[in-house]
Amino acid sequence: MKLSIRNITYGAVIAAIYIVLTYIVNLFGLANGAVQVRLSEALTILPYFTASAIPGLFIGCLLSNVLTGCALPDIIFGSLATLIGAIVTYYLGRHRSEKTLFGHSVSEYLAPVPAILSNTLIIPFVLKYAYGIVPLWFSFVTVFAGEVISCGILGLVLLFALKRYPGLFHDAS
Repeated sequence: MKLSIRNITYGAVIAAIYIVLTYIVNLFGLANGAVQVRLSEALTILPYFTASAIPGLFIGCLLSNVLTGCALPDIIFGSLATLIGAIVTYYLGRHRSEKTLFGHSVSEYLAPVPAILSNTLIIPFVLKYAYGIVPLWFSFVTVFAGEVISCGILGLVLLFALKRYPGLFHDAS
């Protein structure tokens, strides 16, 4: 990714939107805890379009976790889970599938999967060791469900909406 004012601005705007969306959902008690449905996690599909989203999502998640009062392991490992998902999503976007399903590339349908998997595999351990939430299997189920809603359903809606504007992220990567 070329370091430019445009890329820095894209990343900063994405981070700001992530923080605002997390705050809105936090008002309803859905941003933290065993069952998390963060609207901001829908943004995890953005690296599919631009590398600028990778630092934006990481910083947005990190600051959101700090500002909403998360425990230190959640701040660190929750942000790293988002970073891992963002990096893999970026590579999915660079290697788009020629196969289509219902008029969309198969890789588009796969765009939310890295964030869903990274959060589902990391966050339940954070919930157990940082917050004492047990049983562990229940956290796996609830985190997976929240990620499917946030990243899978809402993320795909966002992806298909943004796809209609092909020049939106032009020159961002």
